Amino acid sequence: MTRTDNDSWDIATSVGATAVGVAAARATETASDNPLISDPYAAVLVSSPELEDLMGKMATMRKKVPEFAAAERQMVDYQAARTHFFDAYFTAAAAAGTRQHVILAAGLDSRAYRLPWPDGTTVYEIDQPKVLEYKSAMLAAHGAEPTATSRHVAVDLRHDWPKALQDKGFDPTQPTGWLAEGLLAFLPAAAQDAMFTNIDSLSPKGSRIAVEDFGSGGSLKEMVEKQRARMQELVSQLDEDEVFDLGDLWYDDDGRSDPADWFTDHGWRTESTAARDYLARLGRPIVDSGDELFPLFATFVVAIKS
Repeated sequence: MTRTDNDSWDIATSVGATAVGVAAARATETASDNPLISDPYAAVLVSSPELEDLMGKMATMRKKVPEFAAAERQMVDYQAARTHFFDAYFTAAAAAGTRQHVILAAGLDSRAYRLPWPDGTTVYEIDQPKVLEYKSAMLAAHGAEPTATSRHVAVDLRHDWPKALQDKGFDPTQPTGWLAEGLLAFLPAAAQDAMFTNIDSLSPKGSRIAVEDFGSGGSLKEMVEKQRARMQELVSQLDEDEVFDLGDLWYDDDGRSDPADWFTDHGWRTESTAARDYLARLGRPIVDSGDELFPLFATFVVAIKS
């Protein structure tokens, strides 16, 4: 699964498979006794013949290696809190009058279907063509109807996505709510900063963006290296055909900007929340186990253009 400059994927491979893991976590949380979120489409989106092999590998890893099961429990809590935070972000943007929203690398995100959007709202979702095709087909097969005008923009974020977005009807003169959730580490540093520049140029006063920041520089490199080493240690307990390893999908190259600093420097008012603190606030504190398999290091950044 090693990345290349122009690699692409479907829902069951490479970066697409990460969306499956996230949706599976949302489905688990939704079905729990006291869920932080409600995503009635998550279980639907991960229940298809195309994903049987992938979901089977995930289940085998949890069953055979206790550390994977423990990491997944942490992941479910984290994904629930992350979803809760960014749902609240969109609710606040809508309450402020924003009627145009863009979800970058949307994956199996179902917010266009499950959030109570005000009348006149349009939600644009950008992702690889095969990922969007899969999601559309699954939701349509189950009779799901969007709660806003939903427009899919099938384009790679490393390419000319602003043109593709505007070709679908996006209006750069209208305040916009942007979301970059679970995305930045899957982009090269140069592509990340180019994306920020494009967002800034497409955003008039009153626009806002929410970003999941995974860190940058040496701290990110060190974390990724430790996580990869721990993953390799654990997968040695499995047969080759049982392994689901996404360890090579992240970019940890130098020169990656800090999102809060970048938007502050470009005239946006920013506020950062440590994911660990937000989990504790929601009653889901993470207890450090000393294991590098699922380190909780992310920060949620919200910026509003002044």
